[in-house]
Amino acid sequence: MNPIASQLNQVIETKNPFVLETLSQVGKNLFFPKGILAQSAEAKQKAHKFNATIGIATEKGQAMHLKSIMSFINNLSPGECLTYAPSFGLPELRAAWKEAIYAKNPSLAGKSISLPIVSQAITHGISVVGDMWFDPGDVLVLPDKMWGNYNLVLGVRRGVKVVNFPLFTPGGAYNVAGFEETVKRLAGQHPKVSVLLNFPQNPTGYTASEKEAEKIASILIATAQAGTRVLAICDDAYFGLFFDETCAKESLFTKICDADKRLMAIKLDGATKEDFVWGLRIGFITYGTGVDGDPAPLWDALERKTAGAVRGSISNASHLSQRILVKAMSLPEYEMERAQKRDILKARALKVKQVLQNSKYADAWEPYPFNSGYFMCLNLKTVDAEALRVHLLDNYGVGLIALSKTDLRVAFSCLEEEDTQELFDIVLKGVRDLENK
Repeated sequence: MNPIASQLNQVIETKNPFVLETLSQVGKNLFFPKGILAQSAEAKQKAHKFNATIGIATEKGQAMHLKSIMSFINNLSPGECLTYAPSFGLPELRAAWKEAIYAKNPSLAGKSISLPIVSQAITHGISVVGDMWFDPGDVLVLPDKMWGNYNLVLGVRRGVKVVNFPLFTPGGAYNVAGFEETVKRLAGQHPKVSVLLNFPQNPTGYTASEKEAEKIASILIATAQAGTRVLAICDDAYFGLFFDETCAKESLFTKICDADKRLMAIKLDGATKEDFVWGLRIGFITYGTGVDGDPAPLWDALERKTAGAVRGSISNASHLSQRILVKAMSLPEYEMERAQKRDILKARALKVKQVLQNSKYADAWEPYPFNSGYFMCLNLKTVDAEALRVHLLDNYGVGLIALSKTDLRVAFSCLEEEDTQELFDIVLKGVRDLENK
């Protein structure tokens, strides 16, 4: 093991030995190298005459660049967007995002969390978490309705055993009892249990209520207090897109981030959906857990390991994307513009709810509960979802996503409010077509 990794592990063990045990073998071995990058950072501060360290080209004191490239980038200098960003992420962006986490989650006041590490969006964040915290054969609790990429990133690439529980009860409520039974059963079989909590949820568009969130948190805390190490990953990709009063308005991370030393909470979030910048690919990885004394050394050690994982995969996230975001976050109109776009999505979601109240759809499908995010799902009663998807596409030019034999996903995020009625009427017509074949 590299001596730097050993030193970081010693710090982690001193502050919370359960965190060290929860890390994967790769996570234990990870470190941020004190090689070229560290020497370049030192030279940047002290090399006042010549700095011939970092692997970029310069010309007359600034980053060498093509005018044809910079002609498409307004209000930024070449050094602000074309050079490498740190593997940790831009310091000013990390600080701004941490401040924003506290602002969006008032219950975090007085609680210590790490400084977020920048990932190349949340998918890359999940991959980094997979490297750091999962060994092959580790168990991960996920609902039966889930984003399929979790299995590809963690199941296929990391060898994690995904264990599902039914997301909803037969009556359409969030299946807290099923979640609890699955966690408790696995805790009786394994020294470490991981869960991934995605609210607002993809694909159903469901966010747990405050009461449900409290119960989920209490299950995880009780499991940790009973002696099982718990890794709780909060995928908050659609955070803030809450459309009715049933939603818990803060991340579940706030309820568990300092609850117990055996409970490691990880918050994955980003600008991708929150700020409507899907292609900029900016995500963040933030840690919280119980700590002995000053938590700063633990956060520093975990941040260095995480930055090492970023360095060892993509080197660093896009500087241009990070610079655009941090600049935008400083503008006075930033929050107002975000709120305006959220209101548009809310109106679309409420329109879908209104349209689906019509009894003419009742024998064709049952909508799963939804109150947030980008999506909602139909539980088809009489026809196969894939057959209906293909039929709608071929005959009506309508594209939807079939998730299983019964489940059809509708992305109301890209559906104009005035088109809602027509869409569902076409889907109903497609159902009738197949029923009459």
